[in-house]
Amino acid sequence: MKQHWTVGDISFDLKLTFIIILSVILPLIDRYNYTITTVKAYDRLVLYLVIPLAVVVLLFRERPSVYGFQWGDWRTGWQWTLAVCLVIAPILWLAAQNPAMQSYYTPRATGSVAYLIYITGVDLLGWEFIWRGFVLFGLARVLGPGPAIFLQAVPFAFMHIGKPPLETFSTIFGGAGFGFVAWQSRSFVYPFLIHWFVSVFTIMIASGRWG
Repeated sequence: MKQHWTVGDISFDLKLTFIIILSVILPLIDRYNYTITTVKAYDRLVLYLVIPLAVVVLLFRERPSVYGFQWGDWRTGWQWTLAVCLVIAPILWLAAQNPAMQSYYTPRATGSVAYLIYITGVDLLGWEFIWRGFVLFGLARVLGPGPAIFLQAVPFAFMHIGKPPLETFSTIFGGAGFGFVAWQSRSFVYPFLIHWFVSVFTIMIASGRWG
């Protein structure tokens, strides 16, 4: 793929431009509930994992590992994963006592615990790759990691609109934290594991399935 496209006196980085466009279009497809399968989590897996990976391999002609699709520095990754989960668990427990959180999550805690854990993981796998892999590492290549870590958290936060305010307002910080872990470990896997824990733990506590 050609690296730059010049229009007048303006040069566009084509890969970065494509990443930005996809980071808008794919969430809009999700938000407007255009379906690919009969299960929302599988739709998101296609939108946020399969399509970006296809773009990386087929259009950009790059290795997925360049965009964090790898185990990366697994020691650093696991250290951050365990530390964050331990620190955040009591905070999540307190947040889950909020009536708005309980009202939102109780109807969503259906099925067996095993299925809830599974489908939440499927739902978040692509979700983490597009923000903490595709977008983060794509932006960082041009802008550097500092701006990229916070910029990738912006659409992530907006995609939480409709959830309880307590959760939505926290996502700019949570998203940046996930981005930090991804950059330190060079992988989207560890923020995915943290996000998976955060989501399942919150759903289970807020709905009364645990505690």
